[in-house]
Amino acid sequence: MYKDNKITKVIKRSGIVVPFAQERILNAIYKAAIATGGRNKKTAEKLSNKVIDILNKCFSPANPPNVEDIQDITEEVLIESGHSKTAKAFILYRYDRIKERLEKGKRTVVPFDKVPYHRIYHILNWAIDNNVERISKVNEIIKQDKFSQLVEISENKYQEEIETAAKMMLEMEDNLKVVIVAGPSSSGKTTTTIKTSEILKQNKKNFVTLNVDNYFYDLKLHPKDEHGDYDFETPEALDLELINKHIHQLIAGKEVAVPSYNFKTGRREKKTSPLKLNPGEIILIDSLHGLHKKMTGSIDSSNKFNLYIETLLQMKDKNNEFIRWTDLRLLRRMVRDSKYRSYNPQMTIEHWHYVRSSELRHIIPFVNTADYVINSAMPYELPVMKNLLSRNLKGFINTLKNNVTKQDAYLRATRIKQLLESFSSIEDFSCIPSDSLIREFIGGSRYKY
Repeated sequence: MYKDNKITKVIKRSGIVVPFAQERILNAIYKAAIATGGRNKKTAEKLSNKVIDILNKCFSPANPPNVEDIQDITEEVLIESGHSKTAKAFILYRYDRIKERLEKGKRTVVPFDKVPYHRIYHILNWAIDNNVERISKVNEIIKQDKFSQLVEISENKYQEEIETAAKMMLEMEDNLKVVIVAGPSSSGKTTTTIKTSEILKQNKKNFVTLNVDNYFYDLKLHPKDEHGDYDFETPEALDLELINKHIHQLIAGKEVAVPSYNFKTGRREKKTSPLKLNPGEIILIDSLHGLHKKMTGSIDSSNKFNLYIETLLQMKDKNNEFIRWTDLRLLRRMVRDSKYRSYNPQMTIEHWHYVRSSELRHIIPFVNTADYVINSAMPYELPVMKNLLSRNLKGFINTLKNNVTKQDAYLRATRIKQLLESFSSIEDFSCIPSDSLIREFIGGSRYKY
């Protein structure tokens, strides 16, 4: 790293002055290099040193650079150093971020226009028919002591959608070689996968799981985000080329050596696991980035079925605004992280912007490649979440409010607190079945996750 750096501060676009970190420049260059097929971190470090050198000549502690200055200089260094492809990737990424900021300023909710409109209409129509299209109507159901009935109709609707997807897969008969289950964080992919496999198994179709988590690159080769944290949310952290190669070989009837990734050491281990398909078996890939074009782009579409899961809740609040799908998933993750991962809700909500950034770049753009979209939202789950989270939210909102670097988290926390306050609480949710998708988050499931 640069030894005699005098730049200690950076001015953000908002005007906030924050500490300068060369790691962010290094990570930005490295991620751009990865996008073009390169993974030489030493070269990225040398290029970041050149950027620092120019910054020290042009700026001083009394006159710190802003973010745009640093990005402009980074572009120039990449071009002048002969790394034109990396420069292009950096410029495109920068342009995408500009568009995101502009769009964010125009509207309060990111539109999921990739989801087929007929699916949204169908879900909204069902919500109206069952009197759950507004929070006030859900509260009325609770007041009338009909919560168990709401749970039942919600679970039945979800099961119907899984059966529809499974039927579509079975209609592909012997052509079906790969099933991809994709969706953003906390959408319920795992439970959906289990339930789908149960139906296929009844029809003598067996899944063989290809766990793509084993295909992570060694941690030292991982891209980092703009804050210097290793980015596990990006598909570039996976060896996509090897995944494609192994799928091709499995379909061809060959045996492959599946790698083994150790998350404690951050490295692939030498040991591998043999995998070969028996006649009639289907490869199952359950992954955040299952629909990403580089994940299985080389596999013929006639041999694979793309299933996408999302919380497509169609319910309005007292201000006549639809509840955000991402807020529903955030609440699920807060509960699950607290119960199973020793993360308190504040930690989860502070990390959520990483998750959302990756979703918008690497998941949402590919939704329209799905063969079927399942709605995993349960109209009854928010009163349950209120019972499990409300007390925790009050404690850290003021802490976030007074931290200028955590305003995104503060706004999310405030919004979901207001959302939960608008629901009646449920103290007894024993009527939620043990095979419910919601049990994946709140506990008590008969499935092993």
